[in-house]
Amino acid sequence: MKHSVYMTVLLALCLTGLHFRGPVPATAPAGKLRLVFHHQVGKNPLELGALCQNSLGDSITIERFKYYVSHFTLTDSKGRQWKPDPQYFLIDEEIPGSKIITLQVPDIDIGQIGFLLGVDSAKNVSGIQTGALDPLKGMFWTWNSGYIMAKLEGTAERSPSPGHRFTYHIGGFRFGMNTARAITLQIPPANQPLREIHITADINQWFSGASQINIAETPVCHTPGSLAMRFADNYQNMFSIHSAR
Repeated sequence: MKHSVYMTVLLALCLTGLHFRGPVPATAPAGKLRLVFHHQVGKNPLELGALCQNSLGDSITIERFKYYVSHFTLTDSKGRQWKPDPQYFLIDEEIPGSKIITLQVPDIDIGQIGFLLGVDSAKNVSGIQTGALDPLKGMFWTWNSGYIMAKLEGTAERSPSPGHRFTYHIGGFRFGMNTARAITLQIPPANQPLREIHITADINQWFSGASQINIAETPVCHTPGSLAMRFADNYQNMFSIHSAR
């Protein structure tokens, strides 16, 4: 009899447990989520070395476009967040493979994805780094100025610089001049769990986001300060979700 009662109680607990949905545990079964970044100038795909037109009507040729992303956060439909261990990735238009990031994630219904565009203050003062943060990647100034968060280079007919060049190296991590930006993107309705998210970055936002920046007047930005902050306030709006599946 005691054995029968024990089994009945155990069965009831198991059935109850099937309906329980608590917070996502840190040890939730992991799947793989691919993030694929696409670069555009307005509605047109970015093609390095090809003539295009930005949102202010400037004829430009983009030769280099790269930026850091880090500190990813996934939020489910109930507002619960899951944060992978901090990782740093350098997205570089010249290296197609760099535009695909694979994260190990739990099987949750992802309603929102967030990340940091740039490198956090701690890493800027943590000494010589390796991997994506290696100074040999060409995205580091000095221990005082820190990392370049994003870089855009090319030529423009109206640029007054030698060779009609424009070069925007946007950085700065100290208080009041921090150009790292937190990005939050809403996921459109899709079958869950997601396995792939396509993210578009529109370079037009560099020039006409929160403020207009005219190449003819401002062809160069190479130091932290108010101009770099204006660029950062602009390009934080360049991302959007193209599709999710």
